[in-house]
Amino acid sequence: MDHERNDDSRHAARGPEAGPAEAPAHDRGGTTWTGCLRRSGTLIWMLVVGGSLAGMVVLWVQRGEVDYATANVLTMILAFVVVIALVARMSLRRGAHRVTRWLSIGGVLLAILAASTLRIDRVSGRLVPRLTWRWSVKPDQLLDSPVIDAREPVDMRTTTPGDFPQFLGPRRNLVVTGVALARDWTTYRPRQLWRQPIGAGWSGFTAVNGFAVTMEQRGPEELVTCYEVTTGRLRWAHAWAARYETMSGGVGPRSTPTIADGLVYALGATGVLRCLDGATGALVWSDDILQRFDLTPEEDLQAVTWGRSASPLVVEDLVIVPHGGPRNGPWCSLCAYDKRTGAVRWTGGQWQVSYASPSLARLCGVLQVLSVNQAAVSGHRLEDGEVLWSYPWPGKSTADATVPQAVVVSDNRLLLSKGYGVRARLLELMLSAAGAWQVTEVWAKPVLKTKFTNVAIQDQFAYALSDGILECVEVDTGRRRWRDRRGNYGPGQILLVGDVILVQAESGEVVMVEANPDQLVELSRIPALTDQTWNNLCLYDHYLLVRNSVEAACYDLPLRTPPDAPEVPDAAR
Repeated sequence: MDHERNDDSRHAARGPEAGPAEAPAHDRGGTTWTGCLRRSGTLIWMLVVGGSLAGMVVLWVQRGEVDYATANVLTMILAFVVVIALVARMSLRRGAHRVTRWLSIGGVLLAILAASTLRIDRVSGRLVPRLTWRWSVKPDQLLDSPVIDAREPVDMRTTTPGDFPQFLGPRRNLVVTGVALARDWTTYRPRQLWRQPIGAGWSGFTAVNGFAVTMEQRGPEELVTCYEVTTGRLRWAHAWAARYETMSGGVGPRSTPTIADGLVYALGATGVLRCLDGATGALVWSDDILQRFDLTPEEDLQAVTWGRSASPLVVEDLVIVPHGGPRNGPWCSLCAYDKRTGAVRWTGGQWQVSYASPSLARLCGVLQVLSVNQAAVSGHRLEDGEVLWSYPWPGKSTADATVPQAVVVSDNRLLLSKGYGVRARLLELMLSAAGAWQVTEVWAKPVLKTKFTNVAIQDQFAYALSDGILECVEVDTGRRRWRDRRGNYGPGQILLVGDVILVQAESGEVVMVEANPDQLVELSRIPALTDQTWNNLCLYDHYLLVRNSVEAACYDLPLRTPPDAPEVPDAAR
């Protein structure tokens, strides 16, 4: 036919050496948008699937089905997989442009360079990594051993109404009474009395009679240190060779010392309990818990990954701490020592330790020691440590760690909370005439996700940083009153002071919030610290002591005096 002859004639005109005819423009897949789309179908599907998975993660977080830490890990894994797939697709596909391949190779080389020069220094409470140079030195390693100008005795035997002698406050419940703080920090400004570097660690301050004690890490030494509250002057330090350090747990001790009758009790991250003379810091007695189980610090980390964190409980003539044991047992939950001699008075319980601290409670009229263990909560008779009752409480000290305290809400009710997807619970205890204990569950709900913080209760309302967001819950019903994302302070700490809540944000800010069961009312805030902060607050009288792993500070908080009087402007103070 004519058109066939025309095609033949055009081919003949080009000659036998001319090669095949050039494809029409619309068929050149590598040079047009249509071709790109046709060849990149897999790439588009990868982006669609990746975007859909990312959207699901966001939705899970919004619904509270996963916590921020899990979401961040999933997001990082997803982003890594998508980037690797994109690079592989772009550089290995047939007909890829030379520039594309060189860019892909350059990206791989850049990633190798980053991996060889950077390291993860630490992670946030939501598992966001912080990178630093591999050759950089930890801040605590730049600090010298403390030098004390004069060995003047410190008086910790004298007590005052404003003392904060133990973990979480006078009653170990995150509540301070008898102090009415001014609610407007813009007009009535807190005064920074001092700010200075401090050794690493997540230990908090405790304070008695104007002297504050904490634990810190300086290079190869773990220390208990004593400072003047209002000046920050170091009065004494007790040091020994020990160092805890992991990427996820950070550096240094994480237990808060207890002050009682002029003595200081401190548990190091590697399991050594020390009793010190509060006047000079001299050692009175010590006990190495790991030696009792013939464990090395490395073996203990296989069972208690984030270090020994419990703060000693002093009751009458006893000091009580969790013991634990090897990863696979046998275990001893609690050990009570004579507080003056260090002699063991009793042991009790058969559960591995968690990261919570023992506390004293009166339930059903019986004075007892509460112990939040790795996999159970238990009540122990104070006289001999015998287990009165127990309740299963899921957790593992190498994974989904249990940190929060059990909180007494009435004569026979106990509130439990935790992160890692475990529902908070309200327990009711009953004691029969025959002496038998019964524990029943009143409610279990996905509220109060206190990963490594605690719950404060006022007027039967529980306040807590739930996965880092401030939340209020009815204790009796478990009904959430509010959880406001404006209160997204991160995994920090709180302290209930009268009618306000002091929030130590993970960023270092201190925020004052109204203890209001109806809504979040943020009153004031100050940039108290400037680095990642997990340490608990200490309020000695109206002096707020704050610290993290690099710095410490003290603020003079303005008061309402008397509590119902108008606030006095800062200029008139």
